[in-house]
Amino acid sequence: MAIDPMCKMTNDEKTPRLKSEYKGKMYCFCAQGCKKAFDTSPEKYLSSQVLRCSLLFLSF
Repeated sequence: MAIDPMCKMTNDEKTPRLKSEYKGKMYCFCAQGCKKAFDTSPEKYLSSQVLRCSLLFLSF
């Protein structure tokens, strides 16, 4: 399963309804609104994911 980077919903990566490619990686989306927001500013959303993961790791 793929996770929508915007809302964290799971998607079937074998048959995604909506997808975008960024820096050679494929991202799957549950809705057009999530895809549109990501396409407008992917670094904004990906950097916040990295930050959340880093903070989670540091909290252990």
